[in-house]
Amino acid sequence: MTKYQTLLYYCYSRIENAEQFAAAHLTFCKSLGLTGRIIVADEGLNGTVSGTPEACSKYMEAIHADSRFAHTEFKIDDVETPSFVKMHCRYKAEIVHSGLRDTSIIDPTLRTGKHLEPADFMKMKDSDDVVILDVRSNYEHNLGKFKNAVTLDIENFRDFPEKINELAQYKDKKILTYCTGGIKCEKASALLLHHGFNDVYQLHGGIIKYGKEAGGKDFEGKCYVFDNRIAVDVNSVNPTVVSTCYNCGTISAKMINCANPECNEHITQCDACGEQLQGACSTSCQAHPRKRPYDGTGYYVKVPV
Repeated sequence: MTKYQTLLYYCYSRIENAEQFAAAHLTFCKSLGLTGRIIVADEGLNGTVSGTPEACSKYMEAIHADSRFAHTEFKIDDVETPSFVKMHCRYKAEIVHSGLRDTSIIDPTLRTGKHLEPADFMKMKDSDDVVILDVRSNYEHNLGKFKNAVTLDIENFRDFPEKINELAQYKDKKILTYCTGGIKCEKASALLLHHGFNDVYQLHGGIIKYGKEAGGKDFEGKCYVFDNRIAVDVNSVNPTVVSTCYNCGTISAKMINCANPECNEHITQCDACGEQLQGACSTSCQAHPRKRPYDGTGYYVKVPV
């Protein structure tokens, strides 16, 4: 019997009085006993929440009952324990920080890349006229990515616009973008179209949906997720591990945050180095007076610095 579920979702839809909506939505989530992290902006919702199957069912029903969010698609994982410790629902300028000075140049509700279902993505991805583009950050694609995917040297998605010029060599190709759950691709593909890329697609539902519906074929490594699971398996067809330990270079699929909260670097670290450095990325971080206790997971509830 499923003990808990974790829901991953997003929805681009205009929200009036979004800041007030965020406060009310936090109260609603807490009333259901959910934990998680939700971003509310004028442009929509971006969330991951976790709770009992009953609570998650009521939450999805409430979202779908709101005409603004009726088309929201949830990715559902069964988990042994809740994927968060607390419940946060915050208002921000964007549900995904685009890094654009003028955010009005794109609108995911009006123009984005063509959505590809996982089966169609799998059929297209190996064609000679196709480029698979990973729009995620370095620490994410270092842990796992699609075979032969083009990756970008970015620390955050907000750096993506600065990399558009590097992609100009692929303008005569079909560009297949992908990310964890699909939300970043909505803006990435819209921005590519804005800059003159004509044949742009996006993996609908992202890596998570691809793993559920297409077995994750040819996704190498694990998928980074933004909760206390840190990384999840995707490929049940031809799985492999591609990431290496930040400290010793051995093959390792374990992703952690550095135990020094003033560093908090996302790194892949094997268990041996984790024990030796107590979850720190270096000896200097290990000696830091604010280093958090290491419990073997590498996941820490955020606290003010």
